[in-house]
Amino acid sequence: MSEKELEKIADNAKIIVNGYAFSIREDGFISILNLEHPDCAIVISHDFEIIETNMDEIEQGIVIELAKRNLQFLEEHNA
Repeated sequence: MSEKELEKIADNAKIIVNGYAFSIREDGFISILNLEHPDCAIVISHDFEIIETNMDEIEQGIVIELAKRNLQFLEEHNA
């Protein structure tokens, strides 16, 4: 992924927490991309159910916890 593509993702993210860009997809799921390692991504529901991912289990746990702690800000920004 080019630096320009990463910049666009970061600019369009609803929030960025600890280097992870959180975006709301058109289908309502939350897409989370590791901006330092853009080959690591996860898609979750608002109930924190993993829809798809290529992250290892440790990173999944970290990202799910970040999502839980910041969901209110994501939703507020989305309103």
